[in-house]
Amino acid sequence: MNTMSVVTPLAGQVAVVTGAARGIGLGIARRLAASGADLVLSDLDVDALLGVEHALKQEFPVSVISCPGDLSREDVVAQLQTQSRERFGKVQILINCAGGGVIRPFLDHTAETLKATVDRNLWTVLWCTRAFLPEMLEAGYGRVINLGADSVRNGLWDHAAYNAAKGGVHALTSGLAREFATSGVTFNTVAPCAVATPQLIHFIETQPDLAQRFIDVIPMGRAAEIDEVASMVHYLALPESSFVTGQVISVNGGSSMQ
Repeated sequence: MNTMSVVTPLAGQVAVVTGAARGIGLGIARRLAASGADLVLSDLDVDALLGVEHALKQEFPVSVISCPGDLSREDVVAQLQTQSRERFGKVQILINCAGGGVIRPFLDHTAETLKATVDRNLWTVLWCTRAFLPEMLEAGYGRVINLGADSVRNGLWDHAAYNAAKGGVHALTSGLAREFATSGVTFNTVAPCAVATPQLIHFIETQPDLAQRFIDVIPMGRAAEIDEVASMVHYLALPESSFVTGQVISVNGGSSMQ
């Protein structure tokens, strides 16, 4: 009887996935594990993260460790990098998915909510990239994939502060891609529209009118599925994506078209 072999194009590679306890980050972690990558997971939610680690170890024949903490802090990111190196050696793939902003009208923000939005969405990416990039450059190979936001392009309601942070991520992508274009390390951002995560479901329940406005700007008339976003991230993590760098790729059902 013929059996299909499991395709594991990322076997032997190590991927750091931030924001991995739920939603898009969890979907990405599962997709990379299915392709054979060993995983270093991080998130603020310790209990949820440990649950994800256990579940992935049960489902896939890969090694997984959890390193929880606030990645907007340089010292916490240094600990993440140290634990990754001690367990696996060098990292080939960095997925900067940690984020989540305070979505509200701009003048309703406080100093605290503005800082939290920038910390979660921009500083996490800056510190993690700065920590893991040197070892990728030394190896002459790496994939840095950030999670951006399609709202940067379409100016979605109540997203000005969030877009400021995610816009910084988009700009960082192109800047690093240009600076290190011949290094063997690529830098790309996946920018989804509204995604059917537990957070969006909660938003629909608590602010249904505003949530519907977010869906209405999508010509396909629905939110993206987590797997649809994870699929694009997975492609950019593969060796065969070597000629794609400096791109902000929207997964958006047509809500912005360029």
